[in-house]
Amino acid sequence: MDEAATLPNDPYASLRYKEFRYFLVIRFSLIFALAMQFAIVEWKVYQLTRNPLNLGLIGLAEFVPAIGLALFAGNIVDKREKRGMVLKCITGYLFTGTGLFLLTWDQLMTGIPTPTVLILIYFLVFCGGIIRAFTGPSNFTLLSLLVPRPLYPNATTWSTSAWQIGAIAGPALGGLCMGWLGIHWSMLLVIGFVLVALFCISRITVKPVHYKEIGETVRERLSKGLKFVWNTKVLLNAMALDMFAVLFGGSVAMMTIYANDILHIGPAGFGAMRAAPAVGAFLTLLLLAYRPIVTKPGIKLLSAVFAFGLCIIVFGLSKNFLLSLAALFFSGMMDGISVIIRQTILQLKTPDDMRGRVSSVSSIFVGSSNELGSFESGVAATILGPVGSVVFGGCMTLGVVITTYIISPAMRKLDLKA
Repeated sequence: MDEAATLPNDPYASLRYKEFRYFLVIRFSLIFALAMQFAIVEWKVYQLTRNPLNLGLIGLAEFVPAIGLALFAGNIVDKREKRGMVLKCITGYLFTGTGLFLLTWDQLMTGIPTPTVLILIYFLVFCGGIIRAFTGPSNFTLLSLLVPRPLYPNATTWSTSAWQIGAIAGPALGGLCMGWLGIHWSMLLVIGFVLVALFCISRITVKPVHYKEIGETVRERLSKGLKFVWNTKVLLNAMALDMFAVLFGGSVAMMTIYANDILHIGPAGFGAMRAAPAVGAFLTLLLLAYRPIVTKPGIKLLSAVFAFGLCIIVFGLSKNFLLSLAALFFSGMMDGISVIIRQTILQLKTPDDMRGRVSSVSSIFVGSSNELGSFESGVAATILGPVGSVVFGGCMTLGVVITTYIISPAMRKLDLKA
């Protein structure tokens, strides 16, 4: 690790550590590849079926293994060397990406029934969910080993920024590539970025394991992670708030339908809509690297999620492409505030020997809510229509924020300095 100044007030402090810079490239490359892959898979599945419920099933296929294995994955990550765990996860994504590359090859799939192709796609997405159960806690724990503890908030901001850049570029370039190159060859770019991540993890050295064997059973270890989150009320409230906001307020699953049937903007417009929230979030995160949130973070978190819900309602009702882009952009800005506050709480409150398990609990609350939200949106769209589904979700998000404000004094009084 580089020897460098580590002043917490230096916005570039964590970037002075060489291995952390490699870690940022890994974060960017993986989310770029996976976000682009998800957008391509959504487009391909909708082309094959023209059914919004099938789009929801994509999210469900990833959600089931991700949430089902989360606690067990966190327990394993706590006991294993973190750099090696990340390496295994990236290798797994390389295999699933290659499989989807082959499934989108029309010449290769000639004569294979559409239901069979769909089942194989869902199977590979399911495998990706298994890998994801290990990826989240592995990355979360590895970050804490690359910079000193005083730099955790700064490193969290840059790590989330790298994630958001990948989330911007992945679906945006995915939409453009589908228009220029077609679905199949766009998947080749996904594989390329996974290979970049594979190279970067090879540049990070093996890290110490903080796990101490004290004779606990697996059940005792898993329950300890759950109890820690339950007893740390501000952490529990932040996770629950984000989970329900994403569950009901997520509009990603409906973007394919909006691009095809409501706004009529094609794959390029679809890519722009997928990227708009990430652009807003990235700009917010960049600003927060220079002007971190210090005063009344709990109130600001609640206000940001409330504004996020309003943006989703505007998007749901909009019939104008530019207005839809603006609503998605501002929803991303509000989401960026939420992510930074929640991740900073998680890094500062979690003991080193429990990071894998606590991160896994967080993934149950937050990470998998994206996929479950996609399924909820698909079911709601089948009942209420796409517009009704998105507007309903936005209204439910507002209700969640109001409820959290009323029942959670810990959130209202949150102090990150303390």
